[in-house]
Amino acid sequence: KTMPTLFTDPRSGGIKKSSGVNVLPIVQETWAEVRDDSNSEVDWLIAGYHGNSKTDITVLTKGHGGLTSCANVLPCATPVFGGVRLSSGRFVTFFYADEATSVMKKGRASMHKNGVLNVLE
Repeated sequence: KTMPTLFTDPRSGGIKKSSGVNVLPIVQETWAEVRDDSNSEVDWLIAGYHGNSKTDITVLTKGHGGLTSCANVLPCATPVFGGVRLSSGRFVTFFYADEATSVMKKGRASMHKNGVLNVLE
């Protein structure tokens, strides 16, 4: 008689550290630009994995034009994290992975999501 394999859900507590993700300083610096009321050049950013890294998060692109502009440049088959200043002046952060993103990439990115979005506060 074999014992069933126990799968633990990462949301059930797990390890309370940053899940091995390394958010590069440029992400926080760019988020500060987005949040800066005097800066009208940048009101959104999209961050993702640096090159072929599985842990380093960097800014992939940033821009102006609000949610629509940001949504228009979301990549295919690549999980990304981001933040936008809404026209109301509020800020929202997000995690995005389209249907073409592999299950492995989605899984890794979802484990890193909290670590990345905590930088975008």
